[in-house]
Amino acid sequence: MFHVGGARSALYNWAVARQSGGTFVLRIEDTDAARNKPEWIDGIISALAAIGIHGEDAAFEGPYFQSHNAARHSEAAQQLYAAGKAYYCDCTREQLKERTGSEHLGYDGFCRDRGLAFEAGRALRFQTPDEGETVVVDLIRGEPAFPNSAIEDFVIARGDGSPVFLIANVVDDLDEGITQVIRGEEHLSNTPKQQLLWEALGAQPPVWAHLPVIVNEKRQKLSKRRDKVALEDYLAEGFLPEAMVNYLMLLGWGPGGDRELMPYEELEQLFRIEDVNTAPAFFDVKKLTAFNGDYIRALAPAQFAAACAPWLVAPYAPWQPEAFDQAVFETVAPLAQTRLALLSEITNNVDFLFLDSPVEDEASWNKAMKAGADGILADVRAEFATVADWEADGLKAVTLAVGEKHGLKLGKAQAPIRVAVTGRTVGLPLFESMELLGRDRVLARLDAAAEKLAAQA
Repeated sequence: MFHVGGARSALYNWAVARQSGGTFVLRIEDTDAARNKPEWIDGIISALAAIGIHGEDAAFEGPYFQSHNAARHSEAAQQLYAAGKAYYCDCTREQLKERTGSEHLGYDGFCRDRGLAFEAGRALRFQTPDEGETVVVDLIRGEPAFPNSAIEDFVIARGDGSPVFLIANVVDDLDEGITQVIRGEEHLSNTPKQQLLWEALGAQPPVWAHLPVIVNEKRQKLSKRRDKVALEDYLAEGFLPEAMVNYLMLLGWGPGGDRELMPYEELEQLFRIEDVNTAPAFFDVKKLTAFNGDYIRALAPAQFAAACAPWLVAPYAPWQPEAFDQAVFETVAPLAQTRLALLSEITNNVDFLFLDSPVEDEASWNKAMKAGADGILADVRAEFATVADWEADGLKAVTLAVGEKHGLKLGKAQAPIRVAVTGRTVGLPLFESMELLGRDRVLARLDAAAEKLAAQA
């Protein structure tokens, strides 16, 4: 699944590429077979497309596959070995622990001068400088410096000769002409090693930008094991892609001023990677949901109706397909549009219109069907049966009069009627809903509720 942090990183890369007339390169780093399946790759591509990053745009290039460049990775590793910048090592973890007295210390360079040739089981290590420091030019974090003495001679090829990710990543960047790398801050610790490899291969390292980590409400790093992090899950819940893009762009950066809601095109023009914060960015689901509600309300009626379509059919819709009436839905859609924070909420808002009887929600029933509810239902049923014009204003007037008879204001009077007719204590405007349902269906539901109350007495 596509992590929202990855989506944020992709959007920042996309903005920089398009601003500069450059290219956003999508590379699938698929050398780990256990973590590589075709459907996962398709998921990445479709998730990117959902937030506006796709191959139909001239700024998009790829996808490339790291596994297709394996020969070049091995060639680069051997180039470093031939130049005396890498050496073979046959040390085991146990031997290193015995020499250093610790499980946690890095490699001690024992094999640097042993002159070992390749042999199965011997790893190829890059020889890092003993003195000086490696300075990383980072557009967000300045120029952090890493003492070379603290960087161990790290492995670039395993004992079977296969290159590791570090060198594969550098070689792919070189071959694909990467000039800027914008990624999460968890990769910063690898950057001096990668930069040393760039330089050892005779190339100018890219400019780096390491984005702030995204955290949950407990200020813990957003984790797929603990938090909802998949972009696809949010879209499936009814978050609009436009709202997700707007919100993700603001995780670590802001356009200035008080305005936050704006289309991506404006955000792209204002975005500056240098202005991204270094502080952790809080993924506030409540704020995202509020954003989404604003975006839903801003849709044109036809756009809103179309956006709701996935939630009006199985497996979300509890009604039979033939019971759904598009014309009725389009009539009620504007009433629902002002109330939704998520598109998925549309199902519960309109299900009573397309079901033979309303859903049974015990909490709603117990809340509304208090003492005296039977009298209200009986009186309003009698009035509804004979009201001349079956329309919202007339139905409201009848309910108001019945409420006054029982010493209740409209809100209290209509509560048992709403639950009898729609099944829930909250939802679309009651009287407009009853107008759409029609007299016969409303009376039948009032009768069913009265019978249920009598059986409970």
